[in-house]
Amino acid sequence: MEESIRKLKELVDGSDNIVFFGGAGVSTESGIPDFRSVDGLYHQQYAYPPETILSHTFYMRRKAEFYDFYRAKMLALDAQPNAAHRKLAEWEKAGKLKAVITQNIDGLHQKAGSREVLELHGSVLRNYCEKCGKFYGVEAVAGSTGVPKCTCGGDIKPDVVLYEEGLDEDVLARAVHYIRHADMLIIGGTSLVVYPAAGLVHYYRGHKLVVINKGQVGTSLGADLVIDGPIGQVLSQV
Repeated sequence: MEESIRKLKELVDGSDNIVFFGGAGVSTESGIPDFRSVDGLYHQQYAYPPETILSHTFYMRRKAEFYDFYRAKMLALDAQPNAAHRKLAEWEKAGKLKAVITQNIDGLHQKAGSREVLELHGSVLRNYCEKCGKFYGVEAVAGSTGVPKCTCGGDIKPDVVLYEEGLDEDVLARAVHYIRHADMLIIGGTSLVVYPAAGLVHYYRGHKLVVINKGQVGTSLGADLVIDGPIGQVLSQV
């Protein structure tokens, strides 16, 4: 591990256009469970599988049940940024890191101070009325029961990408731009099995591809450096 940390530091020191692409593993050290690990949501018992509950179809047909699960399992409002979030914000402030591209919906990168954050799957902190379009903060959902309602009477929906829904094309285009022009791409805390987000890493054209993840990564990337470990623990040493 020491040799890997030394090489990572060397790569970071020699870069000024770093892009970070992260997933659920970035937030597990903040106490937010991921989906696919042994303790993740997919291994817990519910009346329906989490991927079913978090689908567009389920949301449209069973909104009250959707919100029961969503409030209990998808909102972690007391969670705080960990060492990984803080290090990335530090690199951005220093001008080394240009963007964070995240599959997470928890807003912890912004909470840590990162400014250029591309949220591929949206954010629990933003919600909107399906009828009039009015935006609401997370409190409108967290503090409600049943299906949260707008002042106009419409249903409030989280601004997150559910299963069966497409990603925002503008966010995707910006992500491709940043990855394509990066001199260093760090992939962290993701098993790279959720598409189309995972496919974005193939736009990288450089020769400093780093993967930091606890456990296997779902695709053979030909990375220049692979570190198996919790990302916060790893980045705190750089």
